[in-house]
Amino acid sequence: MKRLFFAAIAIAALAGPAQAQTAAPAAAPTPPRAPISTTLVEGTDNVYIFRNGFHQSIFVVTRDGVIATDPVAYGRPTGGQAYLDAIRKVTDKPLKYVVYSHHHFDHIAGGQALKAAGATFVAHHRAKARLEALKDPHTVLPDEAVGDQGRTITLGGTTLELSYHGLNHSDSTLVMRLPKEKLLFVVDTIPVGTVPGRGMIDFHPLEAEGFMRGVLALDWDRLIPGHPGPGDRLGTKKDVEDQLRLLQTASAEMKKLAQDGKCWDQAEKDFALPGFEAWPGYAAGLPFIARRYCGLWGRGT
Repeated sequence: MKRLFFAAIAIAALAGPAQAQTAAPAAAPTPPRAPISTTLVEGTDNVYIFRNGFHQSIFVVTRDGVIATDPVAYGRPTGGQAYLDAIRKVTDKPLKYVVYSHHHFDHIAGGQALKAAGATFVAHHRAKARLEALKDPHTVLPDEAVGDQGRTITLGGTTLELSYHGLNHSDSTLVMRLPKEKLLFVVDTIPVGTVPGRGMIDFHPLEAEGFMRGVLALDWDRLIPGHPGPGDRLGTKKDVEDQLRLLQTASAEMKKLAQDGKCWDQAEKDFALPGFEAWPGYAAGLPFIARRYCGLWGRGT
């Protein structure tokens, strides 16, 4: 009798989980992310984010034409045309300007279709000089250069301010501000909620801190980054403050290791960013940050 009782318990134990598993509904698969998208910025009626892969730019529709930014078509032969097509789906107004954020090809290559549409290309004067020297066949040379004092583009009742705040992720970065909408477009130097990584290759660590302070001093509410942040959210001033704190932490941590003579190998092995371990991109970005700050504090470069 006992054997039958315990056998029944064993059968019930085996059957229970199996029945529960078959009764549970299957999780719905996550739909794949579209490779290209165009999104109207919430709270505006004329500012759009164009995303191609993991790069994004903005364009602004005015009553007299369109101001676009980075073509984001590096390695994408049809990317510039896709950008133009996206603009044409929104408006038939003429494309007047394309403004380069800085001189790095992953953001500005592929704009030939935009040039053929009649756009005037604008960039910082260092970007213009660099591109003229490199003569990349996939990147349109700027028609107009912006000095360190900045420039304002006014078109069809819309104002776009271009300002330069010194060395950062490059020596040619333009910060773009839409004062009426209180929007900022800043590429690469200020990721939104993620750890920077490969962009540290030519990063200017100490100067970038000053760049971020300059950005914080501007009047704006939301920041559109050149790469989507977690959940595609836009940035806030707290995000800039957090990135500044990350740089300051990286600098202080590596300074101790470097001045103890541990650069490169031992310092890179021991380097960490306390307080940022849970941030997206931490493991992948840490070696790049360590190498750049070893360069600063271990070599003075």
